[in-house]
Amino acid sequence: MLRYQTLPVTAFAQNCSLVWCDATHKAAVIDPGGELDRIIGAAQALNVSLEQIWLTHAHIDHAGGTGELARRLDLPIIGPHPGDQFW
Repeated sequence: MLRYQTLPVTAFAQNCSLVWCDATHKAAVIDPGGELDRIIGAAQALNVSLEQIWLTHAHIDHAGGTGELARRLDLPIIGPHPGDQFW
């Protein structure tokens, strides 16, 4: 079964989410706008393994932490929509 947890992050209180399979404990982080240590800590507390980053769109409040998180954890980035790639 697919599970999720929403984490409001940054001063924008933007909704970042963790989604994971409860059988495999493999997870994706959606829209990591910032507060990466908090996001990583939430994944650790849930005992899930971050496998991918998913971006719904490229606004800074949703994508601001993406590059650093991808580098730190060697994660692939899925998205955003091709029309947002220029951001």
